[in-house]
Parts: sequence; structure tokens; C-alpha cells
Amino acid sequence: MQIKYFSQACENNKQPILERLKVIFKDTGEVLEIGSGTGQHAAYFSRQLPYLTWQPSEKDIESVAILKENLSTLESSTNLYNPIILNVAQNPWSVSTIEGIFSANTLHICAWEEVQSFFQRVGEILKPNGMICIYGPFRYHNTYTSVSNEQFDTWLKSRNPKQGIRDFEAVNKLAQIAGLSLQQDYAMPANNQLLVWQKFT
Repeated sequence: MQIKYFSQACENNKQPILERLKVIFKDTGEVLEIGSGTGQHAAYFSRQLPYLTWQPSEKDIESVAILKENLSTLESSTNLYNPIILNVAQNPWSVSTIEGIFSANTLHICAWEEVQSFFQRVGEILKPNGMICIYGPFRYHNTYTSVSNEQFDTWLKSRNPKQGIRDFEAVNKLAQIAGLSLQQDYAMPANNQLLVWQKFT
């Protein structure tokens, strides 16, 4: 059955991301997904990684309702929890501690103040040795990795001036301030990256 809300991007990138998550989260028992969107990633990754629990989330009641509707249609698994409301700008978050965090295509649709809050809260709730994975497009040394990413950034800013593809260096600085250490920067299909940090203290 076709889900009502569908993301072709999620469908395209879920397998390449999964291959990385199998290694990154191999010793992780629980993962919080921030900004689960359509729920396609949550449903797929929880089925393919049955040894961990997957906690999807969205920013408000309306978004959680859409997420729940999709997950009720998608093939579910017992290790996939019910979605929760999690607004990255709010303090405290609705999750106190967690071993692993995953988020895809969220930082470029958040205002910079929300990105700052995102990393501050992650630094607070991630357990020692915990891993966080961020998927999406980034700029490096003030340069786009592709023409299509530059066009996408222009479109984002025309829609909302507070949105936009983030500079890797600025994001990594926020992560370092939060006590996170960059472990990997994987080049992914469609000019995206998978950034992986670990909290050591």
C-alpha cells in the first residue's frame, strides 16, 4: 500500500545510509531520530537494525500526526517506538539521555539559532561514547560541493531567508563546543554527506 505522504529522496538514500549505520550503530542499543518526516527512514532502519530501538520524533503535534499516519501504513517492527514531539529549540528536550542520534535533511531547514540549540541539547543528552549521525548537504570552505547544491541553497533562501545549506566548519565547531569529536565524514550519493561525531565525556 502506498503511503499518503511519500519522500522519493528517502527512498533513494535509505540503503546507502543503512550501510553506514550498520557499522556506526553496531554497539548502540537505542537511537533517537530527530525530524523523522515521513517515517520512511524510521520504518526501514528499525526493520534492518532489529537489535536496537528506534525512537522517531517530529517538531509539533501536526507533524507527529502525519508521521503516525505514515507509520501505521508502513511495515512496522516491535523495536520502532511511537513518535514523540521534539522541538530542537525547546529546553529541555522530551528525551533525557540516549545512546545514539540520527537526523537527515534537517539542518538546512532549521534557522541557525535552532542548529545551535540542536547541538547544545545533543551534547547534554548523548551518553558517553554515544554516536550522532547527520545526513544532508554541506558547504566546505565557503564552497558548494555541486552546482545542484548551490541551486538548492538559493531556492531554500528564497523560500525562507533563515534556511540554507550549512558550512561544515561552523557546524563542526558547534559540535566541538558540545563535547563531540568528529569521527567520519562520508561522501554520499546526490551530493550529500553523512557526518559522524562521538561524545567521549
